Amino acid sequence: MSFVPAHQAPPSTPVSFSGDRGEFRWLVERGAGLELITAGFYRFWLATDIRRHLWSHTSVDGDAAEYTGRGRELLIGFLFALAILVPIYLAYFIVGLEVERFKAFASFPLFLFFYVFGQFAIYRARRYRLTRTVWRGVRFWMDGSGWAYAARAALWGLLMLPTLGLILPWREAALERYKMRHCYYGDLPGSFEGRGWELFKRGWWLWLLAVLSAVMPFMLWPLAKIVPGMLPIAKIAPFISLVLLLAAPFIYGVFKAVEWRWWLSGIRFGDVRFESGLLRGALVGLYWKVIGWFLLILVLFATYLFACAGLLVGISDLSSAAASLRGSVPMIVLAAVGYLAIILAVNVVMRVYLLRDVWARLMASTTVHNIEAAANVSARGELANALGEGFADGLDIAGF
Repeated sequence: MSFVPAHQAPPSTPVSFSGDRGEFRWLVERGAGLELITAGFYRFWLATDIRRHLWSHTSVDGDAAEYTGRGRELLIGFLFALAILVPIYLAYFIVGLEVERFKAFASFPLFLFFYVFGQFAIYRARRYRLTRTVWRGVRFWMDGSGWAYAARAALWGLLMLPTLGLILPWREAALERYKMRHCYYGDLPGSFEGRGWELFKRGWWLWLLAVLSAVMPFMLWPLAKIVPGMLPIAKIAPFISLVLLLAAPFIYGVFKAVEWRWWLSGIRFGDVRFESGLLRGALVGLYWKVIGWFLLILVLFATYLFACAGLLVGISDLSSAAASLRGSVPMIVLAAVGYLAIILAVNVVMRVYLLRDVWARLMASTTVHNIEAAANVSARGELANALGEGFADGLDIAGF
């Protein structure tokens, strides 16, 4: 006769990701080519294909998610967003031309407006993506006010500068609590249990490194004038700055891993709980690979420009080549083509490493507890329009 403990822990289910990396790479490479042909408008369909690939290969308890969004929805939302954003840009530009002395005054209100507008877009973009996400036939959805969220984000943002960013963990926790308490899976309400203090404990040393890397090179020489023993250290300030600069991808990679683990472990839907075991160094290599690819692309671009110059004027006489290339229309066209190729190549690299690979590592580290609590969920909620996603795309703050 077996004995079952009265307080048995809820069963856990690992999240699995089965997406093929080569298939994803071909998807984004093909998409980059179509972006070039369509002057960038294919990106709405590419974003949809990327999400559909990631969602459909992510399984919980044997069932994969489904993304039902459409590229046409994103395009329409983007066009509506442009109809609102373009007049604002034009009004600011006209004010700057007509009344030059008001231009500096107008800069801060414009920045504040777009910051608040960007936060509104972030909230509405998540709402759109959730309502296009289905699991086991039940859709996620979201209510709440994007403007209320933007106001909260702006108030927290006012505290960022005087605290040198130290308030960031509490800001992230407060904003995520607001978003998650308005998220639902059918009739199962969401919540966020992460606390700012928990994130601070995990990453305070990263904040300290970031602050030191920003202010140390500027502090050494003033300190050397006061403390004679600091002079030898001040003389190697450029070397220290270089070391801190090289360490930036490491610091940021570790910070993102800590933040993702904290965020995933705080998500709740009713009694369903998520937990992440992502290691601190899990994402560092991905950021270094992106930097390596970026440097390689720059070298290839420089080689391409040199080859184009050689084809146009011959490389035997560099002085006459420089003179003949000045204002050359064919050279300008070739350089523009190369520049577009750089942008598309960088986008491919970032989508492979910072979208697909980050997603794969996040999912591999995630476990869902008490998934049975989502077994008898009733469908609720309505589809949201893509206007918020359009704002996010127009302000270049779109995410997964």
